[in-house]
Amino acid sequence: MTKPAPRKMRCAVYTRKSSEEGLEQEFNSLHAQREACEAYIASQRSEGWVALREHYDDGGISGGTLERPGLKQLLADIEDGLVDVVVVYKIDRLSRSLMDFSKLVEAFERNNVTFVSVTQSFNTTSSMGRLTLNILLSFAQFEREVTAERIRDKVAASKKKGMWMGGVPPYGYVCINRRLEINNAQAADVRWLFERFVNLGSALLVAKEAAKRGLTTPRGKPMDNKYLYRILRNPIYIGKIVHKDETYPGLHKPIIDMETWEKARAINSENPRTRAASTRKQTPALLSGLIRGPDGAMFSPTHTRKRNRLYRYYVSQTILKHGAGSCPVGRIPAGEIEANVTAQLRAVFRQPEIVAESWRNAADDKRACSEQDIHAALKSLDPLWGELFPAEQARIASILIDHIDVSETDMKVHLRVDGLCHLAQDLKSRTLDRKDAA
Repeated sequence: MTKPAPRKMRCAVYTRKSSEEGLEQEFNSLHAQREACEAYIASQRSEGWVALREHYDDGGISGGTLERPGLKQLLADIEDGLVDVVVVYKIDRLSRSLMDFSKLVEAFERNNVTFVSVTQSFNTTSSMGRLTLNILLSFAQFEREVTAERIRDKVAASKKKGMWMGGVPPYGYVCINRRLEINNAQAADVRWLFERFVNLGSALLVAKEAAKRGLTTPRGKPMDNKYLYRILRNPIYIGKIVHKDETYPGLHKPIIDMETWEKARAINSENPRTRAASTRKQTPALLSGLIRGPDGAMFSPTHTRKRNRLYRYYVSQTILKHGAGSCPVGRIPAGEIEANVTAQLRAVFRQPEIVAESWRNAADDKRACSEQDIHAALKSLDPLWGELFPAEQARIASILIDHIDVSETDMKVHLRVDGLCHLAQDLKSRTLDRKDAA
């Protein structure tokens, strides 16, 4: 029986010299390394080893980096499946860094390529060579962990001294010579954001106003409420540096004074649901859930404060979702539309017979209440309307009004005919809330 021929093993010889000294000679260090590697490959000819003609040489390049032309070409050919064995004179010819060496070995293993050092009896085709490789990789892992620990310790020590340790500078600052310096234009925006938040108590409302002012993040994206919360809660703006929940005095100048910071922090510390409920309670919304825009989207009540004065509006959900300009109506002053709707309701109160007739023609079940009950209920509301609490006015409006269509030039109130009987029964069975005349 004849022994089967061994599989052909394509061997790539890699050579490197750190300095350029002597490379001009006819027979230099790179030639000597290649000659020794080719001799070793020839000794393994019985195992099917064959040296490739391509030269992968790096003369005058340090082994502390992977940015080497010859090494890059070798890795490219390995990825293309053109190499089976990488042969070097010594391990340090391939790399002087254990971390880089582990990266190269990962690339070799991924492509089923073995590695040989001819002067150190290092060969990953054998079990002993693989054991040695695993030992080296263990030391590489140890080196990475020790280096990471040193970096973390250095960052912690630097931050305790108030130093900025890199990354994208916070909005309002620029990094000059590894120190934060105030960007005057952005700093003015930061002060405005804090002031508006203190006045409005809502990052969402501030974000809407910021969008109108054209404010964007350093990456050019609109400032949403999440980004604003990161600004409003960042102690960097009062001259502090944070590291793992600990705060240290920074080397940079603050943008926000402590009084404004404490006011914003007090608002942030309040439960968002409690804050929203308080806002709704302080801001009467007579027509909440009733106004509909030309695109069919509903309008939501909102408000803003300026010089301690409250300004209320109804804003289209289209605007809230897609930004300014997405709805032709946009927002409506609350006082204006509420006054117009109230005037129409009170006109109905003064002419109950017209509405009662509409109810008579539309109602299928007239036993629930009589026409006289509807007439009496509507007529009694007119003199009482001004004395009702805002919540009671809003409740009655929701009973009588189905929806309100608004456009750029017009407004139309659609009454709920079926709500008339409900209102009449309600007024008949309970006493309306009144304000204290005193």
